Amino acid sequence: MEILPAIDLRQGKVVRLNQGDFDRQTTFSEDPVSVAQGFVEAGATRIHIVDLDGALEGTPRQTNLYLSIARSVGVPIELGGGIRTHDDVEMILATGIDRIVLGTAAVENPGMVAKAILQHGAERIVVGLDANNGKVAIGGWRETTNRDATDLMSTMAEIGVKRFAFTDIARDGTLTQPNFASVAKMVEHAQTLGGVKLIASGGIGEISHLTKLAELGVEAAIVGSSIYRRRIDLSEALAEMRRL
Repeated sequence: MEILPAIDLRQGKVVRLNQGDFDRQTTFSEDPVSVAQGFVEAGATRIHIVDLDGALEGTPRQTNLYLSIARSVGVPIELGGGIRTHDDVEMILATGIDRIVLGTAAVENPGMVAKAILQHGAERIVVGLDANNGKVAIGGWRETTNRDATDLMSTMAEIGVKRFAFTDIARDGTLTQPNFASVAKMVEHAQTLGGVKLIASGGIGEISHLTKLAELGVEAAIVGSSIYRRRIDLSEALAEMRRL
């Protein structure tokens, strides 16, 4: 299982939110490039970046910063946050960002997601399934829809999406443990769709949580707060995943 260390950007700083609440923010660094370089030195082969300002405002806001990160590390970057139009997709993928995460756009503009896959290939497009009690949240997690995460996965798989990032918002940033039951449900549903892969996020607080996710069949896990709070040593976690 791949580990994706996370860098959440807000106003140029590396931050973490608790359960997606922008009023419960902790700032960990004012030098995102240095943080990313540290992840690569620890052995990370891909980094997950979220433009939180973009997620709030509905358009990418920290383009220069995440491009600086990408240029500085030389490993693939997975980027999400505020990517909601075809022009956003074209601009970001043209810069060399490896793959993008589409959340709100998948709910509000599925045609745009289909067009992105047609033009850039399924390997460069991830759909984010950010859920409150199984219901998809959009708009920087400020609005919860009536759409089941499994239903959205099915719809997106039909138009060619092959990879999904599932976050249980209630667990995000808590370090308690992932919602393993929900993750297992999503993995099982993905298996019924044929060739669909799942990335898990939310609540990961120790290496044993990563081991359990790997056993469930998750392709990758996004890890943030546990690294910053030194609950997980990234190099040790990567080594453990290689041993599985």
